[in-house]
Amino acid sequence: MHRTNHAQQITDRFRELVEKEGDSLPPHHYDELSLLIEAGIDTALLEQTQKVADKLDEMVAAMRKDAKFFD
Repeated sequence: MHRTNHAQQITDRFRELVEKEGDSLPPHHYDELSLLIEAGIDTALLEQTQKVADKLDEMVAAMRKDAKFFD
């Protein structure tokens, strides 16, 4: 939900900048822009989640290796 709201805020700011310059775009273009921004946020979050998962895998492997010395 936060991603959607953030994407909409970015889109609204872009609309303000466009209209300040005296230009305009059809509403469906702003809707599409919002979806593209949200998709970009989702991609960035997914990539970050994958990095965290990789680090956790490394930590688990290290813990298992260390645990062998305590058996």
